[in-house]
Amino acid sequence: MPIQQSTASEISKLSAAKSKTSTQALQGIKVLDLSRVLAGPSCTQILADLGAEVIKVERPLIGDETRHWTPPFFEDIHDDEPQATSAYYATVNRNKKSMTVDMSKPEGQAIIKKLASESDVLVENFKVGGLKKYGLDYESLKVLNPRLIYASLTGFGQTGPDAHKPGYDFISQGLSGLMSLTGQADGAPQKIGVPVVDLFAGLELTIGIQAALLARQHTGKGQWVDVALLDSAVSMLANFGMNYLASGITPSRLGNAHPSICPYQVFKAADSKHFIVACGNDSQFANLSKVLNLELHQDADYSTNPQRVKNRQSLTQQLAVQFNKKTRDEWLQLLQSVTVPCAPINDVTEAINLPQVTARDMVVGFDNSSIRVLGSPIKLSETPVKYHTPPPKLGADTHSVLTDLGFSLQQIAALERDHIV
Repeated sequence: MPIQQSTASEISKLSAAKSKTSTQALQGIKVLDLSRVLAGPSCTQILADLGAEVIKVERPLIGDETRHWTPPFFEDIHDDEPQATSAYYATVNRNKKSMTVDMSKPEGQAIIKKLASESDVLVENFKVGGLKKYGLDYESLKVLNPRLIYASLTGFGQTGPDAHKPGYDFISQGLSGLMSLTGQADGAPQKIGVPVVDLFAGLELTIGIQAALLARQHTGKGQWVDVALLDSAVSMLANFGMNYLASGITPSRLGNAHPSICPYQVFKAADSKHFIVACGNDSQFANLSKVLNLELHQDADYSTNPQRVKNRQSLTQQLAVQFNKKTRDEWLQLLQSVTVPCAPINDVTEAINLPQVTARDMVVGFDNSSIRVLGSPIKLSETPVKYHTPPPKLGADTHSVLTDLGFSLQQIAALERDHIV
């Protein structure tokens, strides 16, 4: 059966069958990861999932600070020794090697420079100019390796009046307008529950790196990839931002409602459980009206989507009264039977245990490890994602990386003695 005609399940099985023997999209690409916490590491984990060799450089003894963001944590075994791995650190650090280097010392800087000279990509999320004092900035390293793709993820980017400021997901949500659009219309602005700006910026950085790798095939040269949290958050305004550009009117919070479609929101059933109804067109609204034993679709005030948006309040009131006559599950069954888009609002436990989530391999484990992680959403038929290793023990690969760089056992011992690694 051709791939384009296969079901999602068949593609998943095909990918799983090939995962043991096939190559990967970024196999042979070497990534030096100087990033920490979430946004930068989320990018390098995607690269690692796609086959890149990712060497994560961490501070001696301390490592990435998220190693200490507990509870919760996994009780895991590394080299026959029990070790607690924080759930936060495990979120974005699988498939990576960990080595410790003190970059504040000249010997540590020399190690990182040697790694950079042999790498395809360097990822960092220091404040603007933070690596220049170590000679690890883009201008310095491109002299050593003109093919190096130097990827920076900062709060505000490398240019502009705020470039010097540190970046935080929460701050970016506030500055960008995202929070002004989140929450009930008559309530306070709310941040989005998960750090979406960090994760979205990590995706943007990944795309930028991949574009730079493709460009290098044509030019032979690396380049600087500059991604900012604020830029990423502003781009996430999407249709709300475009609505402002088209009309000059500042969008306001609508709770769970949609600014351009109605009904497209949350309702409460007779058992006080909430569910989503998302009518994207007039035929779906007609089916909804029939299920509710109403003739709303024949009313001129509601027969078209623009009219429904205009008369949102009166329509929503009528729907709310009807939805309060049956339980959530009864409504979901009825609505699904006439192809009206709808869904329950699951908690995290319910979501992770959905049969569809299981079928798509969105929770995966590792051999000889108790750690389970959320899987990659990228399903490739020919070069599938692989889950090689769980998040590494701090400095687990320091010796092997240094040996590959040509350091002798005596030299490594001296670096350890001087607390360079």
